[in-house]
Amino acid sequence: MEKNKLIDEFYSLIQVDDPEGHYAGDIKDNSYFGMPLDAIVKAEKRLRSPEQPGLAYFSMEYGLATSCYNKLSSQFPLKPSNKLPENAVFSNFRVADYFFALRQDNIIDLPIYSGGLGVLAGDTVKTMADYNLPAAGIGILWNSGYFRQKFWFKYGQAPEKMHWDPATYPGLIPLKNRIKISLKPEDVHLRLWKYYVYSYKHDSVVPLILLDSNIEPNSQRARQLTDQLYRSDNVWLKMLQRVVLGFGGVGALNELGYNTGTYHLNEGHAVFAFVAKARGLPKDEVEHLKSKFVYTCHTPVEAGHDRFSFDDLSKVLKKEDTEVIERFGREQSGSANLTLLSMNISSAINAVSRNHQRVMHIQFPKYKEQIQYVTNGVHMHTWISREFMNLFEKFPETFNDFKANPMILSKANELKSNADFRTQAWQAHQSNKAGLCGLLDKWKLDKDIFTICWARRVAAYKRPSLILHDINRLVSIAEKTGPLQIILAGKAHPNDNLGFTYINEMLDTVDRLKEDYSKLKIIVLENYDIYLAKILTSSVDVWLNNPLPPFEASGTSGMKAILNGVLQMSTVDGWVAEATDRKMGAFFGYKNAEGSVGNEFDLHMNEDSKELYRSLEDLVGLYYRTNRQGKADTSSAWIDMMIECISVAGQFNTYRMLDQYKHLIWKTA
Repeated sequence: MEKNKLIDEFYSLIQVDDPEGHYAGDIKDNSYFGMPLDAIVKAEKRLRSPEQPGLAYFSMEYGLATSCYNKLSSQFPLKPSNKLPENAVFSNFRVADYFFALRQDNIIDLPIYSGGLGVLAGDTVKTMADYNLPAAGIGILWNSGYFRQKFWFKYGQAPEKMHWDPATYPGLIPLKNRIKISLKPEDVHLRLWKYYVYSYKHDSVVPLILLDSNIEPNSQRARQLTDQLYRSDNVWLKMLQRVVLGFGGVGALNELGYNTGTYHLNEGHAVFAFVAKARGLPKDEVEHLKSKFVYTCHTPVEAGHDRFSFDDLSKVLKKEDTEVIERFGREQSGSANLTLLSMNISSAINAVSRNHQRVMHIQFPKYKEQIQYVTNGVHMHTWISREFMNLFEKFPETFNDFKANPMILSKANELKSNADFRTQAWQAHQSNKAGLCGLLDKWKLDKDIFTICWARRVAAYKRPSLILHDINRLVSIAEKTGPLQIILAGKAHPNDNLGFTYINEMLDTVDRLKEDYSKLKIIVLENYDIYLAKILTSSVDVWLNNPLPPFEASGTSGMKAILNGVLQMSTVDGWVAEATDRKMGAFFGYKNAEGSVGNEFDLHMNEDSKELYRSLEDLVGLYYRTNRQGKADTSSAWIDMMIECISVAGQFNTYRMLDQYKHLIWKTA
């Protein structure tokens, strides 16, 4: 297509709100912020086509890894507010903590996510783009993101409000399109933004539509609705954020003229989309509407199931809306339960691992026949390191076309007896580890010292402090078996007082540590994000995962690690329960009784920490028999387990996941 014609067609499809020509310099010829423009035109025309109904994927948050995967560029210099800030490091090497900070000269990830749920949503839409599906993502433009984590000595985590500039973030564009949600107290007006998620080959896109209430003529309180992700300190805000996602998302799809056949609710946060679609329909047509909705549940934890009183709902929604919620979402206590509502209005329901399905069957026995499972995965092109991508490219007979089909990685076991592959796998890992040591060079990390990492959201059931439970045992392992480097990172929700307590205890434990730093290094990183996650999951020797079973529905951080040959040390929960027959590390700890969920606050810290230390000691011993001060024994069982990890990664990825969604949940060819 001619360049001028292509630009004209783009602007006929996408009404960019650009009165000052700010975006015109980045959208020209066949270039959209450095990416092909024609992919956008094709996708937009397809989503409007009456012949092929598309998919709308609703999620409260999206972690897209825009700092390190398919980075878009701009003619304008990056605003300081859109750059990664420096972060403190808290360790038992206090001199370095005092004089230095962690500096990373890079753009922030699009700050519309908080953690694993968002990262999963981001990996999902990226894979939709790779598969060239007619799909659109629906989310919210969080004007203040989630929050910035700051460590205060003796006080643990101190949340700070985040400030970023959506107007100058490369690739993010505001639209002239506006929609209105009619609610009882007031109308809420929403501006639409778009961010295009490209495939790994840059030949197709999935548009991500983001809703923004921070505009006139909204009241001041309505403008706050899209300010900060997961505000739970205010029931009105919490409820209205979900109303904005559901009602606003449906309104946005209609405004843009998208032909939508399936509405996928990624968690119950988005279930008001059904209520919005039901407005004005007779009862029999509301029943028929259920055939268009599918629902993915992501948590067995009680706090993950949103509940609101009908008194609160009736102050906001119209009578016909609350009647729909009464009909499909009222629980015995009399509250509106968004999980029940989501299950009752969906034609397909799925848990996110086989283990999670079992838990849901116990929690919701009435729905046992309906609840299927599709185990989560990770997007290979986002999470694989350059070193391991290069490694697989060097063995094309085994990994033929693995970029288009990551399931081929399951053939890695065929190379276990290949001395060249074993050597190069170890070298690739050591190269990644050297990069991590360079990043933390002021803290004297050594690539030939055993390094283990725990990094994820800080919550009670994830037991973040388990490895620090008996510090004397850790010291003993370091002295008798070999030195240790332990890295910890993660945020607690600002209103999770128990999470705050864990962070405070962890920092206090590290502060009291007086042992020789050359034997035991413990480093706690501030403000854990996707950019840091990509570095850590590809660079440490062992990835630690110790949630209390069965409360980790899936978990995906370990999947990112195995993609890069990083061994696992894990309790048997979530996705790991499907891989315990694979020799990719060590499994340990408490298991809930068959047919019982158990108590998420009975954490089994004493007994599980003992098992953790036994597993740790075994792995440390094997590591130092494998790596003798930089000289590697590549015939070691350690390399066998690295290769096994890569082979398992052939199953736990979003390509296998989307194949299952297409057949089991969306019922598409």
